[in-house]
Amino acid sequence: MGQFLNKGNKKFADFSKTKYFVDKTELINKLLEKDADEKFICNSRARRFGKSVTADMLVAYFSKGADSRSLFEPLKCVKDGQFLDNMNRYDTIFVDIQAQFVWAAERAEDPVRYITRCIIKELQETYREIVSDDDIIAMAVSRIYHETGSQFVIIFDEWDYPIRELAEGSGERSDYVELLRGLFKNSDAKEYIRLAYLTGIMPIVRTKGQSAVNNFMEYTMTNPMDLAQDIGFTEEEVYSLCKRFGVDFEQMKEWYNGYDLEGTAMYNPLSVVRAVAAKRFQQYWTVTGTYGDIDDLINKNFDGLREDIIKMLSGNRIPVNVSNGKNDLQSFRSKSEVLTALIHLGYFAYDADTQEAYVPNKEIQEVFYQYMEDSENDNLSRFMVLSEKILSAVMEGDAGETAEQIQRVHNDFVSSIEYNDENSLSCTITIALISAFRYYHKPVREFPCGKGFADIVYLPLPNYPNRPVIVVELKWDKSADAAIAQIKKRQYPGSLRSFSGEILLVGIDYDKKTKEHTCVIERFETEQL
Repeated sequence: MGQFLNKGNKKFADFSKTKYFVDKTELINKLLEKDADEKFICNSRARRFGKSVTADMLVAYFSKGADSRSLFEPLKCVKDGQFLDNMNRYDTIFVDIQAQFVWAAERAEDPVRYITRCIIKELQETYREIVSDDDIIAMAVSRIYHETGSQFVIIFDEWDYPIRELAEGSGERSDYVELLRGLFKNSDAKEYIRLAYLTGIMPIVRTKGQSAVNNFMEYTMTNPMDLAQDIGFTEEEVYSLCKRFGVDFEQMKEWYNGYDLEGTAMYNPLSVVRAVAAKRFQQYWTVTGTYGDIDDLINKNFDGLREDIIKMLSGNRIPVNVSNGKNDLQSFRSKSEVLTALIHLGYFAYDADTQEAYVPNKEIQEVFYQYMEDSENDNLSRFMVLSEKILSAVMEGDAGETAEQIQRVHNDFVSSIEYNDENSLSCTITIALISAFRYYHKPVREFPCGKGFADIVYLPLPNYPNRPVIVVELKWDKSADAAIAQIKKRQYPGSLRSFSGEILLVGIDYDKKTKEHTCVIERFETEQL
């Protein structure tokens, strides 16, 4: 049992005994059913989505260095003949690429030579008469297979670290690509490899040097295919955890739901587990990194990127072409490439049916809100100040100030929204009130209440029970007074009495001729009902 070759099952065994363990072992059955041409797999997900735990699980199952029958016996994987025949049968090489590159740098060594030397050394300890000191990894495993018939399972965790972090002309990156090419693209690879499984954050980009892995089946945040449910927590799994530990599932959904993978709602495991443990909903996953990824990408501001981010933070969706994504986080040329990178990093979610990007949940909204508050980017920071000003005006019932500042939002920040109907006006209003998310649930459009549907309703979060409900009714070429009259006529407030003691009725009209907004705000106490 070594550090790289035929590790044991201790890491996964220990993890499976934790009280928040969620059983994802059915993935093994799916991998065993793959055809010979499908056994090269690259499964990318955002950070902290459970990729490394999955890699540890595969090591525990395949490695000759473990006896894992008792470990997998109580788990959900189907223990059929194929499962039992393949268990702990293969020489298994596991490498955490990011860790090895970091450790090599600390030793002032070339990372690829360091990784090669370590793996060859362990192969020699097991196959002393077959492997020599001057072998490269591909040569050694090929010779072992041809002389013993022993196939290999090769698992690289964080395989894309050198690609996304090092410049394209970097010698270390080039050497790493050659390592991949030699190991996975030579003529013998299909014979000596039983399974090649790469995990990473960013997808494969099939150009230039990365053709070294263009024979891999790719499963991503935008196209997870049949492995959609196997990395991350499903809604059913999250509900079970909430029920077991007495945590409010609806709040859990609002804070951490929103990633739609092949029609399945998926959650970031780290955030869910920490929220369950602390019984507190706040940022967890996003504080494990920095704003660096966001800042570097947003500041490129291709084609109005900042404006689109403001739109998404208000609950709107943005069309995005994910087919030409990048994975080196450096050589971007368009807005779609940046948005695609932010999807793979987990900062946005993607609807494959509509081909749109959106902010998935409150945790992500919170991190963008803080980023925009702290940003040195004048445009974003000015917008957040303005949004706070509008919310204050609404709370104070200052209709004139509210209308004036909504006009500024449309003119200065989202001028690309052309007012063709009330829906486009609704987009501007939700954008103007982005700052409300700190105190309110996500705004609900076409909220069913009374004898109709209110255009926009803001319901206060449980932590802010004294905040008023905000009911917004929109008109087009009529009057703000007419909007207020409709709210009363259709008895919207009566359906909202359980949410708050006070309701703010906000009527907004847009005059197509003058291109001006007008506003009326009335306070309505539920005691009046």
